[in-house]
Amino acid sequence: MKTNFERRHSRWYEKLLLGLPFQLLVGLPFVIFLPSLERWGWEFWLYLPDVRRNTIAAIALSFFAIVLTLRRMMRFPGAQVAAYIFPTVSTVFLISVAILFFTREAYTRQVMLSGYLLCLMWFYAGYFIGRRYRILKLAVVPLGAALKLKPIHQVELRYLKAPELTGTRFDGIVADLRAEELGPEWERFLAKCTLSHIPVYHIKQIKESITGQVRIDHLSENEFGSLLPSSFYGGLKRIVDFFGALLLLPLLAPVMLVCAVAIKLDSLGPALFIQPRMGYRGIPFKVYKFRSMYCDQEGLGFTEGEDDPRITRVGRIIRKYRLDELPQLLNVLKGEMSFIGPRPESMELSSWYEKDVPFFSYRHIVRPGISGWAQVEQGYAAEVDGMTAKLQYDFYYIKHFSLWLDVLIVFKTIKTIFTGFGAR
Repeated sequence: MKTNFERRHSRWYEKLLLGLPFQLLVGLPFVIFLPSLERWGWEFWLYLPDVRRNTIAAIALSFFAIVLTLRRMMRFPGAQVAAYIFPTVSTVFLISVAILFFTREAYTRQVMLSGYLLCLMWFYAGYFIGRRYRILKLAVVPLGAALKLKPIHQVELRYLKAPELTGTRFDGIVADLRAEELGPEWERFLAKCTLSHIPVYHIKQIKESITGQVRIDHLSENEFGSLLPSSFYGGLKRIVDFFGALLLLPLLAPVMLVCAVAIKLDSLGPALFIQPRMGYRGIPFKVYKFRSMYCDQEGLGFTEGEDDPRITRVGRIIRKYRLDELPQLLNVLKGEMSFIGPRPESMELSSWYEKDVPFFSYRHIVRPGISGWAQVEQGYAAEVDGMTAKLQYDFYYIKHFSLWLDVLIVFKTIKTIFTGFGAR
């Protein structure tokens, strides 16, 4: 029987306007030709010396990198694309200019600047014009665990009353595929949707994409091989970490010196706090931090909330803006940590969680980080009470271990530093 089901944004003109071809066929000429025409005049393409070719190639490659980065980041929960357009465009163009500068290739600054401004204009216009089309519209089969699914920002849920779409186009169908109430009629409906190229998602998949967490009770249902992070990207990331730390250490040395002096003047004790932590592949290492607590006050092996009396006056400030983490650049340089990854836990807490939290040690499959997915999404929750949720964020990071997720975390970390979100 011929089906009349149709997927949202599946018509040819929708695919063209919302897809990559439109960006390349319309957006790319827009950011290249306008500044070129303004600087070099009509028929500039008839004469293309190195300076022009280099400039045009740099703008074109930057545009493509921006498109790819923004489209990939949109897939992750909590990625508010409007907030990341400016830093993404600026970072990509800075990298392009740096490459041209260090390779000593000639380029035209005026055209590069115009291309940069037109890229900002293009991507902001595209975001605000197509904002309503980016809201995910999902039909929910009202059975089993799917009844507990709650709508969030950027996701519209519509519960079906019968196994029929009534002419409405959806991005996908959500169902608890293990629900006992899922009878033959609903099963035929889901098969019909699949044949119409409308994705059918199990409730577990949607919860993961909405919350940014991989639940511990779901982890046992997966093969560990499917959660094994890319060794190629892991190696590439280590190279970036090493040279990044090498570059940042001298640049941030004045800030670190000020922090150290302020800590010494504020309270008795050393400026640095050195503590054994559980690291990559379960190998212990010593983490370096600026001391933020009094040395003569005893307590638990972890911070007891925002009002912990052991925290010094200077300690509250450097914790809020993450300045206490700066000495960990030394750990990154030594290969014990990465800029991005699950936060390393103390040996005491690691031993505790190993006994009580299933699969806890699996988080050590990647290098621990100065910042991570759990920190930018959850903040620094109380260690014991918030560990299960934190662990589920860590599992999500490991499962989606990629450059794009790391870029998103970097942007969110910068926002965290300026807002003080989740500080303790």
